[in-house]
Amino acid sequence: MSGARHRFVYSAGIHDGRDSETVKLAEALAERAEASRRVEQLRARIVSSARHQEGETPAEDAAELLAEADGVLDTLETLIRRINKTNALTDMGHDGTLTDALARRDTLRLRHSVITAAADAAAGTGERGYGRQLRSELMMLPALPVADLRRQADALAREIREIDMRIQRANWEVDLLD
Repeated sequence: MSGARHRFVYSAGIHDGRDSETVKLAEALAERAEASRRVEQLRARIVSSARHQEGETPAEDAAELLAEADGVLDTLETLIRRINKTNALTDMGHDGTLTDALARRDTLRLRHSVITAAADAAAGTGERGYGRQLRSELMMLPALPVADLRRQADALAREIREIDMRIQRANWEVDLLD
């Protein structure tokens, strides 16, 4: 493995043979994202090199790419395991563990999405000509209190921002566990 293409493997002190340096959770999360991107790039290159016409050689050796992908996936598995362990064991006070806070943030985002969609639908947002054109046409009325839904969405958005800031702070303060 070359250091330039696999810097994420080395920066977490996972395979470099040196004493493991302290890695913050945020760094490991960035490394996980980079490893995931790398796997996807390798997958695309493997697929394009897996077959070739008789008498021609493929642009890249698919077997070598598979071996490289295997190494990146091993590293990714280790990162995911360590990140999950860190999340489960990190206490965030009234938010519970970091895993609890992440679950709360995810459900708050979904709740915000549902409330916003309900408010938009009740307000007729996105509908062309949702008012009536002629007196003889039926008037479309909201079945939900739009203003109340918008207030709920605003409160949820504030709560999402607050918990996200606490999560981000923890990501930069907490050391990745082995």
